[in-house]
Amino acid sequence: MRVLSQRGEDSRGVIMATSWQTAKLGELANFKTGKLDSNAAVPNGQYPFFTCSQDTLQTNTFSFDTECVLLAGNNANGVYPLKYFRGKFDAYQRTYVVTTRNPDRLTNKFLYYALRPKLSEFRSISTGAATKFLTLTILNETEIQLPPLPVQKRIAGILSAYDELIENNQRRIKILESMARSLYREWFIHFRYPGSESTPLVPSPLGPIPKGWEVKKLESLMSHHIGGGWGKDTRDDDNNEPAWVIRGTDIPNARIAQVSGVPYRFHTSSNLRSRKLAAGDILFEVSGGSKGQPVGRTLFITPELMSAFDGDVICASFCKRIRPDAVGYGSELLYLSFLEGYESGEIEQFQVQSTGISNFKWTEYIAKTERVIPPALLRLSFRERVAPLFTQIATLGLQIQNLRQTRDLLLPRLLSGQINLAEN
Repeated sequence: MRVLSQRGEDSRGVIMATSWQTAKLGELANFKTGKLDSNAAVPNGQYPFFTCSQDTLQTNTFSFDTECVLLAGNNANGVYPLKYFRGKFDAYQRTYVVTTRNPDRLTNKFLYYALRPKLSEFRSISTGAATKFLTLTILNETEIQLPPLPVQKRIAGILSAYDELIENNQRRIKILESMARSLYREWFIHFRYPGSESTPLVPSPLGPIPKGWEVKKLESLMSHHIGGGWGKDTRDDDNNEPAWVIRGTDIPNARIAQVSGVPYRFHTSSNLRSRKLAAGDILFEVSGGSKGQPVGRTLFITPELMSAFDGDVICASFCKRIRPDAVGYGSELLYLSFLEGYESGEIEQFQVQSTGISNFKWTEYIAKTERVIPPALLRLSFRERVAPLFTQIATLGLQIQNLRQTRDLLLPRLLSGQINLAEN
């Protein structure tokens, strides 16, 4: 252990001095690993299951009941998920469960924030070719700054306040998403919509449907659809038009207007002109997927999502840009029908596995799959109810992005002592 002396300036330009210790993680923390294989995950399990994935899975067992930091021990790209948790959980065999050796010297919550800036360093020094490994040797030798315990608690408290706001927004987003999908199911699958009591059911190719409704192929509900583009990462004579490119892997975050990982590339004028996304469009993934995650994820392009980009946007080559028939069906209705088709397994039936990549029989899907078409007034009434939900989801997503940016700006300043948190 050694003592680090630092000097910084506060917001008034006043020089302040701090004297914080630095120590190696091997002196400060205990490292354990889980025992489970990744196939121990179960849908809707009782306990969190931490693996080397960015997503937290579920399982029905728990091997730990503690406050700790979870750190992935391997990752194909060296992007190691880092999480904080308190309670009962289980862990994958290559996931580190990290706890402080002495809570009077280092708190677990401060350790979590102190490790966040180290993730880029771990990525650069971890070992392995096809898969990167974060070894215990690397972790034991990693140094962090160790301010006094009261300062640790203040730093963790400030940063936790941002994380709690982010988590609250994420919970609200899930509720809004559930509301939109539940309303779709109630009205257009179970046929429990306003006025349904007085409307008899009549035969149709899809079974009994309300009188006055129609059945149409998916392809007739789109005014246009086209594959995306990829362009080039540098400008040349032909590819000289810049645009952001949403990939299938970007869809989950883009649904809540989180677009920091979306690549920025250069395209030909004709490709950009014919593929440019607009509010009301739907993006549909036709190639990609993975084990347990079928291809066919979709994204609804809201005005709020478009506002998160400072320029034109297209979808990637492995996706389709869909322009719905806004008059005959509607963007929100088509998008929710895709989500329902994904969850029900309808979309998975048109998936083809090829050399480890899942492809999608798009032409066959839209030609064979049918939807019930409610009367225009009911479609309008539905849109008036769900459109504000999608607006709120995207708005909350933009708030999350601002909170993260603010937190991430504060993090290095707090950890380096540039912001004076010492007691008066």
